[in-house]
Amino acid sequence: MSENKKKLLDKISARTARVGVVGLGYVGLPLVVEFARGGFNSTGFEVDVKKADAINRGESYIPDVSTAHVAEMIEAKRLSATTDFARLKDQDVIIICVPTPLRKTKDPDVSYILAASEKIQTCLRPGQLIILESTTYPGTTDEVLKPMFDATKLKLDEDYFLAFSPERVDPGNENFNTKNITKVVGGVTETSAEVAAAVYGAIVDNVYPVSSARVAEACKLLENTFRAVNIGLVNELARLCDTLGIDTWEVIAAAATKPFGFMPFYPGPGIGGHCIPLDPHYLSWKARMHGFEARFISLAEEVNSRMPDHVVDLVTRGLNKHRKPVNGSKVLIMGVAYKRDIDDMRESPALGIIEKLQALGAEVQFHDPYVEEIHLEGNGHQMRGIGLSSEAVNEADCVVIVTDHSQVDYAWLTERAKLVVDTRNTTRGLRDFEEKIIRL
Repeated sequence: MSENKKKLLDKISARTARVGVVGLGYVGLPLVVEFARGGFNSTGFEVDVKKADAINRGESYIPDVSTAHVAEMIEAKRLSATTDFARLKDQDVIIICVPTPLRKTKDPDVSYILAASEKIQTCLRPGQLIILESTTYPGTTDEVLKPMFDATKLKLDEDYFLAFSPERVDPGNENFNTKNITKVVGGVTETSAEVAAAVYGAIVDNVYPVSSARVAEACKLLENTFRAVNIGLVNELARLCDTLGIDTWEVIAAAATKPFGFMPFYPGPGIGGHCIPLDPHYLSWKARMHGFEARFISLAEEVNSRMPDHVVDLVTRGLNKHRKPVNGSKVLIMGVAYKRDIDDMRESPALGIIEKLQALGAEVQFHDPYVEEIHLEGNGHQMRGIGLSSEAVNEADCVVIVTDHSQVDYAWLTERAKLVVDTRNTTRGLRDFEEKIIRL
């Protein structure tokens, strides 16, 4: 065992290791707070001054992380945030949690990973463990990060350690959090994996080591590709059932009674968030680099990306039954976050639905208890949400339920609406109003 490995493992065991997390978003902030709550001196590194200042004031800007926990850790002097990346040199463990978007060509954009790694490279010293958590294609950790750190003349496993551990954050999920979600860990080497597993094992309930960083990288992509493909399948089923005049939701409920060989997925207005719409493209891109075409992934993306058009078609058909054109009709969009009970707008299908309705001449408004304002990239417009009132619902020619936030009374809403297009099955069981409901 190298001297640096022994020292770092001893620090981790004694909770004297200093942990730095680069990127304080939906992944990084819960992680750095969990390390602080686990007894470690933890520092968040962020380019956004406002976020760093909020943390240092003891305030959380993410619903999944309570302000009380942040304030408690700030008070205990186990948590701080900074925009000074020179302080990376003081950290024993550095975890990268930066965004990994797609380029317009739908190729991976790892520029944020590279930017973070360059800052680490300038500060790298013996005895540090670097872990990448940002979702990326298999090979990034050992093909991109390792050569950068090797260029410092420090040696892997003797001087520094390098691993990948996929984030598994599910915003708004009250049952699963950083502590109780199993942490998959893959090192570039077995030694690096051992050190990385030790640091996560100090704060999470279960660690699942795998044989390499590549396996860990592919694991994350499989998880979200699995969801994307199955959502694509059920979305295609929804369009087929619509054509055949069959209730999609009843079909799924019936199939779900089978105790084996079936897992229920549900249709929706499209897919959103930072993971499911993006991650499969990382896998298909890597496949193309090796001359392999990932056809299921491409087909799922094609089906899912068409769902906003299908929702607009349902609105059009519903308005036609009321002898009204889309042009000039008032449409109220209920919910613009990509999933219930959060404020996350990333890749939300609601944005595409609004833009498409506006392009057809509809007068569109939205209500979302978690989102006050949205930016429409297609036309550059800003929209502010409205309060939910009987007047607003009554005035709308059509109400479209895009996000099923739990605090909305959908029976109250449906009773007052002229027409409801329900993409989330929230109106199931409202028998008295079936004639004015159109479900996905």
